[in-house]
Amino acid sequence: MMSRRLNTSRRPAESGATPFIGAFHPKSRPSPMLSILLLILGALLIVGYIFKGSGGRTDVAALSRLDGGVSCTVEVSRLIPLLKKAYGDSMRKVLHVGPETCSIVSQLLKEEGTEAWGVEPYELDDADGNCRNMMHKGIVRVADIKFPLPYRPKSFSLVIVSDALDYLSPKYLNKTIPELARVASDGLVILSGYPGQQRSKVAEVSKFGRPAKLRSLTWWIRLFIQTSLEENETATKKFQQAAAKKSLESSCQIFHLKPLH
Repeated sequence: MMSRRLNTSRRPAESGATPFIGAFHPKSRPSPMLSILLLILGALLIVGYIFKGSGGRTDVAALSRLDGGVSCTVEVSRLIPLLKKAYGDSMRKVLHVGPETCSIVSQLLKEEGTEAWGVEPYELDDADGNCRNMMHKGIVRVADIKFPLPYRPKSFSLVIVSDALDYLSPKYLNKTIPELARVASDGLVILSGYPGQQRSKVAEVSKFGRPAKLRSLTWWIRLFIQTSLEENETATKKFQQAAAKKSLESSCQIFHLKPLH
C-alpha cells in the first residue's frame, strides 16, 4: 500500500444532511478557533471511518470514493462474484496484476477453493503488515510489467489486470499483453478506464512515471488483433448475464480474452 493524499472536500448537499445548521446563522457565527476545531474533528472522523475495522489497513474503496475518481482495482473487488459466475473452476488459481494488489489478493483468498497471487507493478514504500507478510511468502511480488513476468507458461488459470496497462505506451503494451496471456491457462481479464474519466488518486500515483492514457474500445480491439488475442465470447456472455441479474454496471471497460496457446 502506498501513501496517498486524499481529497476530502464535499459539497454540503452531498452529505444528505446539514448538521449544526444553527451555528452558521448570521447572528451566531462561530469564532475562528471553533471553526478550526470543527475542521480537525471532521478530518479525524473521516480517517477513523477509513481505518475502522481494517486493523490499520487502508480501505481502497473508501479512498476511491473520497477521491471522486474511478479506480479499476476497486472495480475488481466489487466484481469478484460476477467473475466467479463467468469463470467457475477457472477461478481456482488467480493472478492479479496492478496497484493495491495486496487488497485484491486478500479478498480472493477468502473465496472458497481459490488460490491467489499478485504482482505490484511498482515499489511499495509503506506496505502494511499483511502486505509485507504476503511479499515475504512470495504470494505478492513487485515486478516491472514492461519486462517478462517471473512465472512459467500457464502458471495461473485466470489473470486479472487493473490500473496498470493504462500507464504503458503501445511500445510496451505490444509485449506486456502477450506476456500476461502467456501465464494464463484459461483466460485473461483486463480492466481499463474509459476515455475522459477522472482517475482515482488510488491509481494515479507519481511512480507510474506518466499520466494514464485512457483509450477507446476500438483502440483496444485493434491492439488485441495486433497481438493475436481473441475475445473469450463464452466468458463475456456469462459475465454480462451475471451482471444483468445483479443490476451491476462497471465504471471500467472489461475485456475477456483467451490465452495465447
